[in-house]
Amino acid sequence: MLLVLRGFFLTLFFLTVAVLGSLWALLRPRNPKNCYRIANILAKSARFMGIHLVVRLPENAKDIGPAVHIANHQNNYDMVTLTAAVLPNVVSIGKKSLIWIPFFGPLYWLTGNILLDRDNRGRAVNTINTVADKIKQGHLSVMMFPEGTRSRGRGLMKFKTGAFHTAIQAGVPIVPTVVSDTHDQVKWNRWHNGEVIVEMLEPIDTTGYTKDNVRELMAICQQRMEDKYQELSAEAQRYGQGAAKKDLA
Repeated sequence: MLLVLRGFFLTLFFLTVAVLGSLWALLRPRNPKNCYRIANILAKSARFMGIHLVVRLPENAKDIGPAVHIANHQNNYDMVTLTAAVLPNVVSIGKKSLIWIPFFGPLYWLTGNILLDRDNRGRAVNTINTVADKIKQGHLSVMMFPEGTRSRGRGLMKFKTGAFHTAIQAGVPIVPTVVSDTHDQVKWNRWHNGEVIVEMLEPIDTTGYTKDNVRELMAICQQRMEDKYQELSAEAQRYGQGAAKKDLA
């Protein structure tokens, strides 16, 4: 029964956000500020999934300025967990095929997110160059997923260099955000689905890095995110075990 009720409510919620959000975004299409507002609305659905969502941001998070944000990419639930840490004027870079997803695709594009044609290297490079120029001019920040795909329970996968080249080219810091492990955590027919922790780390300065030592920068970022991922996942697991004991008591 819970599965049916939750499925009905969440479907209605996401459809409503997609349709009304797209209509609202049409008032100022492609404005980066649209992304922040819609992202925060989507994150509110976490409670209806039975997720205890904990978001930790640095005290100066909103003063970071133009940057390349990077995050681990696990599954579709990133849409209701990671979105809670999206800052104003930050848009994401996603694959071009997202535009064809019913309801969500138009919303994704209208809210200012950037579509990348991964199958055409020339176009992809041009898009990244354009993005780097806009970041450099202070017009926006971007969120990128350095793993390049969803990990689906495989932990943090090996990073690719795209996000780091973009940060170096734009001359801005990299801001890592880490989400604790959510693989096989959410069950739609269960009231409580444990804790998910989203933590934004301090910015990593890219000054002094060039394309020649970009992999050194990438390795530093991956190690910091890997360590934090393990830490947060262990903390979330302890919370889940404690909650399970209370339910049994």
